[in-house]
Amino acid sequence: MSKPDRWAVEDVVDADKQAAIPSPIEVRLGLELSHPSTGTVGQVVAFTEGARIILEDAAGRRHEFAPIDGFFEHNNRRVALRTGPGGPTASSYTASGSLSAEPSRAGVAQASRIWVEGIHDAELIEKIWGDDLRAEAIVVEPLHGADELAAAVSNFQPGPDRRLGILLDHLVDGSKESRIAATISHPNVLVTGHPYVDIWEAVKPPAIGLEAWPSVPRGIPWKDGIVAELGFQEHTGRFWGSVLSSIDSYTDLETPLVNAVERIIDFVTGG
Repeated sequence: MSKPDRWAVEDVVDADKQAAIPSPIEVRLGLELSHPSTGTVGQVVAFTEGARIILEDAAGRRHEFAPIDGFFEHNNRRVALRTGPGGPTASSYTASGSLSAEPSRAGVAQASRIWVEGIHDAELIEKIWGDDLRAEAIVVEPLHGADELAAAVSNFQPGPDRRLGILLDHLVDGSKESRIAATISHPNVLVTGHPYVDIWEAVKPPAIGLEAWPSVPRGIPWKDGIVAELGFQEHTGRFWGSVLSSIDSYTDLETPLVNAVERIIDFVTGG
């Protein structure tokens, strides 16, 4: 199984398109789907709602992804992947620890949004809090970097019915992220985060078979340093895929991240 290092998620420029939740589709083995941001086209060979999907392309190569709503297409239509009547039965609680709700029809997304720094952040939130967010019709969008955050917030035009929650990595005193957060002051915007250098580090090491995350020397990109220190010969995207598939619930994540995400969800839903 392979997974790309970075997914070039399309920029959303049409507000009307942005507001519509992708149409739900029942996933069955053999269903052909495309993953536009990586160019992958293949048939479904495995699927667990909210956890993972594996596509097998025409060459027989298998590609594993997090099944994030709208990241896949069927017949050129963006879709939300769902388990059919004969599929696995949902557990009594979601991965976030919330009581599972009865399945409901897809609706129109709320104007409020959650922004995260990158695709790995979005995938992790989808895996653990995806059920909760779908129930509230809240969309999570990756920023692909927070350097221009103030301008992005201004363009978003937040308001009482258009709240914005922003999750930043490495939000500690003196960090670049803390300086960026200090530029945002709006009653309908909440900027919070976790102290970890990268979202990977917010995964508890025992959940992936480690005693601790390796120390990365200063000056080396953190993700590259991690895979090198662990002797993982594949690229960072494939390593992240193995990390994501190893975690099952919020208990596999460090408390500061869990608290930050819960605060954001409460804020954007008016809880």
